[in-house]
Amino acid sequence: MLVILLVGVALLALFPASAAADGLPAVGIDARPLSLAGGQVAYVTESGRHSTRLVERARYGGPMRDRRLPGSFSIPAVAYDGSPSGLSADGRTLVLISPRVRYPRRRTTFAILDARRLALRRRISLKGDFSFDAISPDGRLMYLVEYNPREIGEYQVRAYDLRARRLLRRPVVDPREPDEEMYGLPVTRVADGDGRWAYTLYQSTEHPFVHALDTEGRTAVCIDLDDLRQVWGATLALRGGTLEVTGRQGRVLARIDRRTHRLTKPPAPRTDDAGTSWLPLAAPTAALLLLAAVTRRRLGQSANDHQARLRRRSVSGR
Repeated sequence: MLVILLVGVALLALFPASAAADGLPAVGIDARPLSLAGGQVAYVTESGRHSTRLVERARYGGPMRDRRLPGSFSIPAVAYDGSPSGLSADGRTLVLISPRVRYPRRRTTFAILDARRLALRRRISLKGDFSFDAISPDGRLMYLVEYNPREIGEYQVRAYDLRARRLLRRPVVDPREPDEEMYGLPVTRVADGDGRWAYTLYQSTEHPFVHALDTEGRTAVCIDLDDLRQVWGATLALRGGTLEVTGRQGRVLARIDRRTHRLTKPPAPRTDDAGTSWLPLAAPTAALLLLAAVTRRRLGQSANDHQARLRRRSVSGR
């Protein structure tokens, strides 16, 4: 464990400084400004210890409005490149998430806002460790990633009904592979223009894949990129009815038919230009291990302090 901690400390130094990490299972990842495709405004947060300043600004200009919210919240990052999410396609609902300070965390809190009035509607506190994933176009369904506290890297997608105020019981899965467990780290994200489909590129130890989430139909499709090895630094782009995975040098690594969810261009050879370093995969994992170890240490120290206080009370009461 000492070796893991030392590696984790070294790798944490590679992450950029962060005022407040988002809900991803890592530290040092901040979301980019959040806006709708073609929208004129963008949202950012400035999170403090006890309050958060939410700023609405012109997408290519300065601040327009701002609102101070009690508690610490941030724009959700949904991939390790800082891809943001949380604004419904109708522009009415904005979701913020409490920053991660431990792993696993016992509760996760979300702030649901009226984006047009920049007013807080309600807070939602869920038992367990979640991050934000997506929101339906009408703002009714919020999609979350629930992490398994006993298995780092294992997770499932859950849907939360914001009107009924309840977490739906059935996980959101690919109906073709309902029992397949999900492992991987989100590299980048793109959503279609109407906000229905959210496409996320994942890096996993076996092979990369694209997770296509239908936020209206409460279903998903996993598209395996079997012939690719690494996709760190790759991007996703929508070209009409096609989704393209593009490497660092601008070369198309894969094309996916958005209607059939099938590859229309075979993935590039394993010598692709998306990056082959192990470091981007190791860094978030090591950071997560470090955060989990620190959390366990704090809990253990707290338990030891509690036992010591009980012993002192027992002795003084004799």
